Amino acid sequence: MLDLANRLFEAPITHQNFIAGVFNGAADGGVIQRESPAHGRLVGTYPASTRADAEAAITAARDSFDAGHWAFEYGGERARVLRDVARLIRQNAEELALVETLETSKPLDAARGEVMFAAELWDYAAGAARMLSGDSHNTLGQSMLGLVLREPIGVVGIITPWNFPLLILSERLPFALAAGCSVVVKPSEFTSGTALMLARYLKQAGLPDGVCNIIAGTGDPVGQAIIDSNDVDMVAFTGSTRVGRATIAASAGNIKKLSLELGGKSPSLVFADCDLDAAVDGVIKAATINMGECCIAGSRLLVEARIAEAFQNRLAERLEDLRMGDPLDPASRIGAIINQAQYDRISELVRDGVREGADIVCGGDPENHSGLFYPPTVLANVTPDMCVAREEIFGPVLSVMSFKTADEAIRLANDSDFGLAAYVWTNDLSTALACSRRIRAGRVWVNSALQGFPELPLGGFKQSGNGRETGRYGVEEYTELKSVHLQVGRQSERWVEGA
Repeated sequence: MLDLANRLFEAPITHQNFIAGVFNGAADGGVIQRESPAHGRLVGTYPASTRADAEAAITAARDSFDAGHWAFEYGGERARVLRDVARLIRQNAEELALVETLETSKPLDAARGEVMFAAELWDYAAGAARMLSGDSHNTLGQSMLGLVLREPIGVVGIITPWNFPLLILSERLPFALAAGCSVVVKPSEFTSGTALMLARYLKQAGLPDGVCNIIAGTGDPVGQAIIDSNDVDMVAFTGSTRVGRATIAASAGNIKKLSLELGGKSPSLVFADCDLDAAVDGVIKAATINMGECCIAGSRLLVEARIAEAFQNRLAERLEDLRMGDPLDPASRIGAIINQAQYDRISELVRDGVREGADIVCGGDPENHSGLFYPPTVLANVTPDMCVAREEIFGPVLSVMSFKTADEAIRLANDSDFGLAAYVWTNDLSTALACSRRIRAGRVWVNSALQGFPELPLGGFKQSGNGRETGRYGVEEYTELKSVHLQVGRQSERWVEGA
């Protein structure tokens, strides 16, 4: 793997757009160069697509959908294509994982796991393509049969972020394709490599030209063109709540459907009766996975008061063993932050927390580390009104608060504009169920952290977004319902008398 990494450093991959089944650069020849955050070396070049490129991709998707070949294809044939893509992802897993590691700086083992889970999502969507169905009503009288048809919504724009490039795309794209939609994909301009590589597998698997188009570029003009277009029927956007609001406003132009997975400030609730060793490990995992650059990161620690001090001390001790360094090193669990702007934002929010009265238990000393490596940081004596308790930091920073009762813990957990995920650590079944039912979040993990399954839906409450991805719900998200009123036999009554 190191040999392959060195070859990529010496000869970075030049990626191309995929429009109407053809691979090309940007119309004006513009490019985006991507350096590895951990190594500071060029690792890939993407097209800097223009609005004209975006419009060409949208036109290709629109034409393919309106032609109806994929939209009304036998579900078994759609399943075959999706299964072949899953096979090709597995076949090329090492190269995909390496590109993700170099572009994002996530540890290589983590990237491998994400690539293999992405393949599972494509496999699951393949099965769902055969299962999608509508309904019938045989109780409308002798002369009327009612049919409910579930049809693909049309052209879907999928705009994905930089933190889990292939995984987040695979939580959406295969489900849209399973439903029969045509798609335009815009990956983040920081981590476009694996999305553009995926285009090759779609082509090899036999996906008809124009059904999926993948173009690299910045939010303006490419993302904006997708959101503005009257030929795009739905947009699935994953990113910040700020950009999500702008997407909602722009979608008013043609009342397009939106599926939004936005920001998070997820709580980890730790009760005194839990398995403390498991809870410490799980809290660290939820807070620091992917360098904390994770929308479902457990960045708020709510711990029962009688164990709060001991628990945060154990956290600090265990964090000393969490290796931060080169993501190509198998021992590393923490890589570099995605770019300088994000690194500076993390540093500023930690400084704001200290100014507001929080205490640093560990970490918070980036000046002792070179490059874009930010150390895992625990802030104690945090109050719910502080910025570190309310704003999404998107870095390996954990804010600690305490509670005395389960009701207080649930109230603190819900005291947020966000509602994407939550983590509960307790050995009391009643407590676990009460928290699971009363916390307003799209996903709740009990005595575990971040395990994912294609069968289960994901999505957010409140300002964390709307809509659901993955599972059977994820396929249904990309469909519309149509009622058919079918007259059986000759009508006995006429609207116009004597007819």
